[in-house]
Amino acid sequence: MNSTKRRAIFTCLQSANPHPTTELEYHSPFELLIAVILSAQATDKSVNVATRKLFPLANTPAKILALGEAGLVDCIKRIGLYKTKAKNILATCQLLMQHYQGEVPRTRELLEKLPGVGRKTANVLLNTAFGEPTIAVDTHIFRVANRTGLAPGKNVLEVELKLLKVVPKEFRLDAHHWLILHGRYVCKARKPDCPHCIINHLCEFKGKTI
Repeated sequence: MNSTKRRAIFTCLQSANPHPTTELEYHSPFELLIAVILSAQATDKSVNVATRKLFPLANTPAKILALGEAGLVDCIKRIGLYKTKAKNILATCQLLMQHYQGEVPRTRELLEKLPGVGRKTANVLLNTAFGEPTIAVDTHIFRVANRTGLAPGKNVLEVELKLLKVVPKEFRLDAHHWLILHGRYVCKARKPDCPHCIINHLCEFKGKTI
């Protein structure tokens, strides 16, 4: 795919959704951190249900530690892998209190040292909470990048690095949100909705649906 077509794709996505953002509900970098940790192998909808119960009770590291494992589990027990996630969240809160005065660090290196935080989660925080032009590649973005020909790659890191290289600078801050929403609602895994796709005419997918 050439640069002209890539620019046209993001121009279309921007026109349809000028101010994209995450579907996770949050009011602070810490709340977003917790929501993203919970979102692993879970839907944003299920995470929002859990955090609507959790955050009014505890929305800071100190308050979650005070809530304790039992109280935390009670709020998130409907989410998959909740036991592991609860332990990671408590350990993360402990580190935030001990080393960062309860604040979420703003570098990838420090974020990835937190339990339950990998490269994808760190990228989400850097982009959505701190306004850095990072791209967190999840299954949706990986699929869209490969299927459309936008940034083919064999693994998520390869796709991420290629997207950072080929996405025009003016679109890079919002690219993550545009691509994930497109993959979630239009370019779906089992059957992409090609007839209603606004970038159908630019997409290089050979198996387009009718």
